[in-house]
Amino acid sequence: MPIYLKCRTVDVRNFRALKVWQRSHRLVLDVYQATGGFPCEETYGLTAQLRRCCASIPANIAEGCGRSGDAELARFMLIAMGCASELEYHLLTPA
Repeated sequence: MPIYLKCRTVDVRNFRALKVWQRSHRLVLDVYQATGGFPCEETYGLTAQLRRCCASIPANIAEGCGRSGDAELARFMLIAMGCASELEYHLLTPA
């Protein structure tokens, strides 16, 4: 699936201006809050995994914006999408 970025309407090198980064950052804060109430025995299991893959989403977006060239930006966006898929799976686990 190709990634299209509107370079003329948003400076894609400023990751904080990207709605996808803003929403993924909000997701990280929400996941951290939600997992704070998980049982202690999950601290090094599901809690850590949820937090790690969730935090990787905005981190990869930010890293891609800091790289040179559209190809590298697109590569890190794809990595962020993979992290989002991993998070989606882990959210199915406790259900």
